[in-house]
Amino acid sequence: MPQKHVEPKDRSAVRSLLRLWPYVKPVRTRLFSAALVAVVASCLGLVIPLVLKWIVDGPIAGRDPGGVWLGALYLLLLGIAEALLFGVRRWMVARPLAGVEASMRADLYRHLQRLPVAFHDRWASGQLLSRGTTDLMLLRMFLAFPLTFLLVNATTILVGFVVLLLQEWTLGLVLLTPVVPLVIICSAFETKYAKVARLAQDQVGDLTTVVEESVLGIRIVKGFGRHRSQADTFRGFAERLRTTELGKARLLARIWALITTLPELAIGAALVFGTIQVADGDLSAGTLVAFLSTALALRWPVESIGFLLAMSQEAATATERFFEVMDVAEEEDAGRQDAGRAAEADGMVFEGVEFRYPDAEEGSAPVLAGIDLHIRPGETLALVGATGSGKTTLTSLVPRLYEATGGRITLNGEDITTMPRARLRELVSVAFEEPTLFSASVGENVLMGAADAGEEELLRALSVAQADFVHDLPQGVRTEVGEQGLSLSGGQRQRLALARAVVGRPRFLVLDDPLSALDVHTEALVETALRRVLAETTAVVVAHRPSTVMLADRVALLSEGRISAVGTHQELLRTNAEYAWLMSGAGPAAEAGASAAATGANESLGAKAPAEEGSTR
Repeated sequence: MPQKHVEPKDRSAVRSLLRLWPYVKPVRTRLFSAALVAVVASCLGLVIPLVLKWIVDGPIAGRDPGGVWLGALYLLLLGIAEALLFGVRRWMVARPLAGVEASMRADLYRHLQRLPVAFHDRWASGQLLSRGTTDLMLLRMFLAFPLTFLLVNATTILVGFVVLLLQEWTLGLVLLTPVVPLVIICSAFETKYAKVARLAQDQVGDLTTVVEESVLGIRIVKGFGRHRSQADTFRGFAERLRTTELGKARLLARIWALITTLPELAIGAALVFGTIQVADGDLSAGTLVAFLSTALALRWPVESIGFLLAMSQEAATATERFFEVMDVAEEEDAGRQDAGRAAEADGMVFEGVEFRYPDAEEGSAPVLAGIDLHIRPGETLALVGATGSGKTTLTSLVPRLYEATGGRITLNGEDITTMPRARLRELVSVAFEEPTLFSASVGENVLMGAADAGEEELLRALSVAQADFVHDLPQGVRTEVGEQGLSLSGGQRQRLALARAVVGRPRFLVLDDPLSALDVHTEALVETALRRVLAETTAVVVAHRPSTVMLADRVALLSEGRISAVGTHQELLRTNAEYAWLMSGAGPAAEAGASAAATGANESLGAKAPAEEGSTR
């Protein structure tokens, strides 16, 4: 989905760009030196009209060929010096600015890894990708060229007008007449261009999202023959971006035309008045040539104002977009203070846990409410419930992928909100229903579950997950699995994800329906090996099938965000109609009707109230 676009509100481009200072500061000496070199090079260009004045009023007027050749040599040397200095400036900024861009990109990536999962739920990946690529490229280009030349051109114009006024102040005043209109025009242009630049960069992010989703979902696109509709979607986003870019081009064309026309008119007027003065003998021909040459030399600095302002606005927008992400608070290690050691100081304990998503409407019912559970050390608890009952959300709270909005969770008596996240995630290992693999080797994917694990632990984890198929791959555990692991089957990916979860022999294990993609025979083999792992750890297993439930010592039934019953599999089959319905194997229809039928059926069975059902402890 497209990211919500942000309208710039009374923001200053200068204030936005100043936020880049911490990144520019380490290379400021080199950048200032390069700017100084460019100023010198530009001012050398203003010496050329003075040499022309000397040639016209001296050697040419005196018919001295030797003097003309000497003047030509001076002009050649000045041109060569100017070119060399601009080349030196380019060389001085290339390396440090590449370093600035790399530093910003590394900081953005590092920050994204530390942001809450809730942030990534809200933001389109294409928007984040465009901020780390297109926007940072714009910032590097701004630091390399517009930033320097805004200073260089301003200095050149100032020095140039001083030279013009010294040569002939009356003609200099004629050239100054467009200044006020140009300032007004540039101010209006800056305001309009800021809005369209922001819109264009946001639309680039939308387009990137569409491309990324189409590539990652290529099997779905091809399988359902949706390539035409996807192409139409892409074309729609591309057309919107094209329209916006054309709007930018029109704005730039207008400002360029006005910035070019007004100075040209002033130069034309100065030429007429100057010619009259020469004809009247009030001005030398050399002075007029020098004056007009200086005025023409200032054309580029003046005419460049338009696109330099445009590039500056795009850089300011890119800076805003970069810091929109960087300003989001990272996950904090220090949360609520520990309220004291729990009475049951062992295992995994949920005490009055409540959760609602950060973007939930005010007053809406929480996803989870009043969750009380005690999982003893070495015990495995199966979490069962209809689709949408909150099972995955509850398991996500244990490694703090989301923060509980009420109550607390303790591991061996320690509140998880008081633990550093690094330590918490060493204690708790997770395997999700949707296995995610990276563009890396099989071994690297599995060993992400334990940084210090070796070859022996890797082979053991593969054996537990019944993932010995990797030994038949072309390069064994060193085989690259490709992006998202799509070169493997769903069951193979799920087995590797399970191996990743168990490779570090975690003290606490959270498995979200880890066997859903396995065939019956493989599932039986994995369950046999998994029992040995579960015997050594404290675990929560989200289960949908009786075979997975049988791995657990006890079962907790989650219904509409609350624990409605806790007991063994057999106990709940006898006493809880909703549980019996879910375990009946009736498929999706069973889950759809489970919640609706549960209350009345429980009453007919004489089931006790949830709070009395084994007290959930």
